[in-house]
Amino acid sequence: MDRPAAQGRLVTSRLTRRQRRRVSQGIQYAVFVAVLVVIGLLADWDRVQNQFAQRDLAEELFPDIITIALRNTVVYTVSGFVFGLVLGLVIALMRLSSVAPYRWVAGVYIEIFRGLPALLIFIFVGVAVPLAFPGTEIPGGTYGKVALGLGLVAAAYMAETIRAGIQAVPKGQMEAARSLGFSHARAMVSVIIPQAFRIVIPPLTNELVLLFKDSSLVLFLGVTLEERELTKFGRDLASQTANSTPILVAGLCYLLVTVPLSFVVRRLEARADRAK
Repeated sequence: MDRPAAQGRLVTSRLTRRQRRRVSQGIQYAVFVAVLVVIGLLADWDRVQNQFAQRDLAEELFPDIITIALRNTVVYTVSGFVFGLVLGLVIALMRLSSVAPYRWVAGVYIEIFRGLPALLIFIFVGVAVPLAFPGTEIPGGTYGKVALGLGLVAAAYMAETIRAGIQAVPKGQMEAARSLGFSHARAMVSVIIPQAFRIVIPPLTNELVLLFKDSSLVLFLGVTLEERELTKFGRDLASQTANSTPILVAGLCYLLVTVPLSFVVRRLEARADRAK
């Protein structure tokens, strides 16, 4: 056996598990730093700054990017989330129903709307619904269409989340409620569903983050200047100025909301883990 190789294996075998882990972490940090250095040396930062970081152009975006674009994004997200939560609860209860047709309808809905891209759902809402029902207007105009589009997509995922939360509630809770004279429906509303929602708050909050980003699909519905959300606002200004600074600022506005929400999700998940 080669003597240097044998000595190397001997030294490695003498390291404790903690020492080997530290060596491995040190190598990973070194590789990470090396990659950052290489990227920093190879990138043309002057071109990046000229294309994405024009301060005077960024200042011109305010306050409209907040008062119009960000406001509309938040409104679209909240309306879609509320509609999806209500519909998702109904679908979840149908999925758990003892009536077979209800379960079949709920199962088909979940499979279809989880399997289709959100973009196709928006096209369906914006194009297929008016064609199928001539003269019918969705209440709320663009805001109503967005709430319907986002809600239909979110409800499929929320339904499964809520169903899992209801099934996670101990069966003894229902039995205790029935022993106190509660009907099945009243026990579900007063006892089971509130406990289920406490369980599923973290994944529902995560769904809110996803909906906030999916609101960018509004641009496919055709919106006015006052109805633009962040992505549409950034794209329009980038086209007008031939510069990508508006897109970068729009992205920072998304992070302004999604990062705190993601932090909330992690805190809620940690709290739920401690409660187990």
